[in-house]
Amino acid sequence: MNALIINCSPVKTGATAEIVNIVENELRSKFSVKSICIDDYEIKFCKGCRNCHKTAQCNIEDDFLKIVAEFEKADIIVSCAPSYWADVPGQYKAFIDRWTPWCNTHEPHAKLNSGKKGYSIVQRTGPGMHECDRLIQTIEHFYGHLEIECAAHIGFTSVENKEDLIKHKDEIIQFCAEI
Repeated sequence: MNALIINCSPVKTGATAEIVNIVENELRSKFSVKSICIDDYEIKFCKGCRNCHKTAQCNIEDDFLKIVAEFEKADIIVSCAPSYWADVPGQYKAFIDRWTPWCNTHEPHAKLNSGKKGYSIVQRTGPGMHECDRLIQTIEHFYGHLEIECAAHIGFTSVENKEDLIKHKDEIIQFCAEI
């Protein structure tokens, strides 16, 4: 089985990247693992042309389909995201918007292979879980429209940098054990 882990942050060395590293290390014993950083790809903004509602295809040329191919190969998808103003980073939101051709709310629509499970790991710098809940809702809404089963999620507060994750490492490892 294949697992895809996504660093939804443009920061490749921060707390989210550290979560990706922990998850990758933990899942390697059970899955063939690939991790990607959303910022390593050129993802253009959706133009709202709605052509995909008729064709189930997007006509924008960029790296988006490279990530679609990774989603297609994956049985397990783990999205790791920090809070940027109480939601996922803009780069990841632009990525989500591009999935309209696969959205199950209109016909025709493209489809991923069935049976995929999605997981979310989020964190924020502030002390309250309300922002984490919002990020989880965004990611799970995205998964739902792609018919990816929302299997589990976890959120962490008061995470300013990767050193702040030390106190959460056991929780992340336990979360991974349940995947």
